[in-house]
Amino acid sequence: MKFSLFIGILFWQFGFTLAEDNWNQFRGPTGRGHTEAKGLPTSWGESNIRWKSSLRGIGQSSPINWGDRLFLTSASEDGAERYVMAYSASSGELLWERTISCDAPEEFHQMNTQATPTCATDGNSVVAFFGPGGLHAFTMDGETKWSMNLGEFPGTWGIAASPIIFDGKVIQNCDATGISRLVAVDLETGDILWDSPREDKPKGGWSTPILIEHDGEKELILNGEFGVRGYSPDTGEEIWFCQAFNGRGSPVPEFFDGKLYVVNGKPGDTYCVKPGGSGNVTETHMLWHASRKGGRDLPSPAVVNGTLFISSMSGIASSYDVDSGETYYVERLGEGIEIAAAPLVADGLIYLQTVKGGDVIIVRPGKRLNILGVNSLGEEAAEEIFRATIAPINGNLFIRSGKTLYCVSK
Repeated sequence: MKFSLFIGILFWQFGFTLAEDNWNQFRGPTGRGHTEAKGLPTSWGESNIRWKSSLRGIGQSSPINWGDRLFLTSASEDGAERYVMAYSASSGELLWERTISCDAPEEFHQMNTQATPTCATDGNSVVAFFGPGGLHAFTMDGETKWSMNLGEFPGTWGIAASPIIFDGKVIQNCDATGISRLVAVDLETGDILWDSPREDKPKGGWSTPILIEHDGEKELILNGEFGVRGYSPDTGEEIWFCQAFNGRGSPVPEFFDGKLYVVNGKPGDTYCVKPGGSGNVTETHMLWHASRKGGRDLPSPAVVNGTLFISSMSGIASSYDVDSGETYYVERLGEGIEIAAAPLVADGLIYLQTVKGGDVIIVRPGKRLNILGVNSLGEEAAEEIFRATIAPINGNLFIRSGKTLYCVSK
């Protein structure tokens, strides 16, 4: 009885939930932004901010964690310095910070920063990517393991693709204006294990690969300017390609029930693809496609409760049947709303964060638009810009603006 009471107190005091042990990379362990956590906050205000910490520099990388350690990145205003930071998830205390010099900072779009890719960790190492500022691995205590240069990344848009860690490899999308590649690096040594060329891109690269399993085999899935592709995570060999309806393949595809759901950054049809096959599988493996009239897309799609939900940057929400592509609705989430961050999916609900002020819209997916509420971080956050994804960690929500990290608690 005493042990049960003690566990109950722990759940109450620290907000523990049934969830992933660690939110260890961009959009969590699966890369899809779905969490198994129950009982996350769905209604909050300024009084629910457990703590907030001012960050050095500016950035858009999303917080990740291993245990009580949060990791994220930032950059100086001129991009000559990049920062990797570790914070305590329980207190918001800065545990360590490392500075990386960048001699030739990249140009970037006004909606981007020079610290947009999210870190990745396996509990022994933490990896950060800064485009021309390099790819870097640290111990959990901030000691440098290795650093490497992966190119200049020319262009005017900047970079955003985050590293992922799989089977002792760091896998990094290096799409850029001109020469583009997908690279695997040994996590312990920093040696390149394979280097797979990709079609040259006219703009730049922002999408992060996800790992799926199809017919008992692992596949790396990566969206891009011309369409979505499947790669072998062991060799980097391109297995298949499905052509898109328009360019800027920034949104990460959704994977559900053995099927991929894809949108691109420019306006154009959303489409459903069965993974597998060989070569160009557009004619054989595209199961359906449906008109997208919601404007440009930056947030990733999400499948919940038998429906595919997509929000445009301009805050227009669309819902589709996952099996047929039938359109259920196309409606505005509200006036003047802009959404850039990929959604968080928790307990059957979708969390969408507005760019200005960081208000979070909670949507229950279905055949009709059902907004359960809109939550604010208060007046001080009203002028801040939010483009990082929300991280659910130990029952709390970790929300990052360009210059501030927030912990929101029940």
